Amino acid sequence: MSDLSTVLESVNTQIYGVWFLAGAALVFWMQAGFAMVESGFARAKNAGNILMKNLMDFCIGTVMFILIGFGLFLGEDILGGFLGKPNFDIFSHYAEFDWSNFVFNLVFCATTATIVSGAMAERTKFLSYCVYSAVISALIYPIEAHWTWGGGWLAQMGFHDFAGSNCIHMVGGICALIGAIIVGPRIGKFTKGKDGKIEKINAFPGHNIPLGALGVFILWLGWCGFNGAAATDLSQLGAIFVTTTIAPSVATVVCMIFTWVKYGKPDVSMCLNASLAGLVAITAPCDTVDAFGAIIVGAVAGVLVVFGVWFLDNVIHVDDPVGAVAVHMMNGIWGTLAVGLLSTNTVPGYCLADREGNELVGLFYGGGFKLLGIQFVGMLATAAWTTVTIIIAFLMIKAIFGLRVSEEEEITGLDITEHGLTSAYAGFSIMDVTGMEMQANENTDLGVPEFENASPALRNAAVPVEQAPTAPMFDSGMYKVAIIAKLSRYDQLRKALNDLGVTGMTVTQVMGCGIQKGAGEKYRGVEIDATLLPKVKVEVVVSKIPVKSIVETAKKALYTGHIGDGKIFVYDVRNVVKVRTGEEDYAALQDVE
Repeated sequence: MSDLSTVLESVNTQIYGVWFLAGAALVFWMQAGFAMVESGFARAKNAGNILMKNLMDFCIGTVMFILIGFGLFLGEDILGGFLGKPNFDIFSHYAEFDWSNFVFNLVFCATTATIVSGAMAERTKFLSYCVYSAVISALIYPIEAHWTWGGGWLAQMGFHDFAGSNCIHMVGGICALIGAIIVGPRIGKFTKGKDGKIEKINAFPGHNIPLGALGVFILWLGWCGFNGAAATDLSQLGAIFVTTTIAPSVATVVCMIFTWVKYGKPDVSMCLNASLAGLVAITAPCDTVDAFGAIIVGAVAGVLVVFGVWFLDNVIHVDDPVGAVAVHMMNGIWGTLAVGLLSTNTVPGYCLADREGNELVGLFYGGGFKLLGIQFVGMLATAAWTTVTIIIAFLMIKAIFGLRVSEEEEITGLDITEHGLTSAYAGFSIMDVTGMEMQANENTDLGVPEFENASPALRNAAVPVEQAPTAPMFDSGMYKVAIIAKLSRYDQLRKALNDLGVTGMTVTQVMGCGIQKGAGEKYRGVEIDATLLPKVKVEVVVSKIPVKSIVETAKKALYTGHIGDGKIFVYDVRNVVKVRTGEEDYAALQDVE
């Protein structure tokens, strides 16, 4: 009988060793989920840049984890449990190396790094982001993770974070918040009044919600490995799968109801974020709460994610394009504290105890405040470490490399300016113009100062004006002005025309090239013969406002002195009919110029 028990134990160990690596593969697959969510929730002109950042998070993270991160994380305990001893065992003792543990913890490290990409999306330099990714993978994450999972001082006092609400999601969320604050909001996100205070928050909808939804489902699948891979037996694994399914489901339902009541309709993107919020929150207590506890965790997460997005936009005015701070930081904190509130010893494999070996249970199950206090200490210590180190890292990166791209690069899009990628959707027509509301504001700018000093010949060469010949019998006094310009100058043009009295326009994103050919971009090392450059076509029909004023205002707004500033076409309009009222000619234009 003893021999049979030994064989069964050996088989069980082998099976769970395979599941451990399969779980690591599922966590790696989550990189695809993050890439889909972040690119889908951003604008099309930055999709390739976001994909590249997610790819490099894992690749750069692997290099740094090999060199120093793994040793700091799981090396011999030094400095009283503060960090592990750096080593090169992967090179010097490869035959006896703990390969499985290395791969498993590597994929978790990459997850921590990639959370930041979405919060700083659409305006961060690629080089600077790569440096950040190296720093968090080499130092910030391995040291704090050692405290909890490497036998460090938090583990010794009984702190519990089964799969990473604290060590991964809160840490990544704090880095995302600080990074978003330091890099600043995207152009046009917040509109300031004359007193300098923010008076309006502008929404920049994600360009591909189906892609974002696909990413959420990929992440949900990957979370089965994220939470379940460290299970030690089948009953514990089954219980973890149950709680990992309940929490995000409840969070999504609660969020749907909440947004339905608050906004009048259930919000699609917010509900997708709520699914992730529920998964983040259940990550720490997935092995210590029962079904009822998972419901509570999910319900709070569903409301907290909506509050978090609102709080960042309306209170502290931090621009987070994908909601990473609300999802990861806020729900990472909640999940960490939920261990101290909802842990029950009725779940399979329960083993929470303090350093004296006394069993610990949650406050709501009669355990008092001891476990909750331990969780608070662990959470605050990890948050303090992360805050200090990431502020230092970002400020150093900003001073050395610069953190933010130029205004023109941001408006044009990081795909073309950072990677030479004309579009991540070659062959598709993608409209990507934001901030189209016509209104006057304090930021109105009629162009660069050099316009006033440039000669008439230079002005006309930069922004040529062509007028179709007029047939005398059809001179109605109404004209259509069509303006082709750089996408990066659209906002200045819109504001300038609005100040002139134009309150209606038709805007189309177009592609084209002329004397201003492409920049000789390459695809897979081969130069592209002709690069179609992104342009914007603005059309207005006027009668009361002089055409000359429209033309001069447009030239001022568009002028930079370089070929490709744009072109203006002026056409006669024979008739205009307002469909709603039936008014024609001059009367039809009076409320739309």
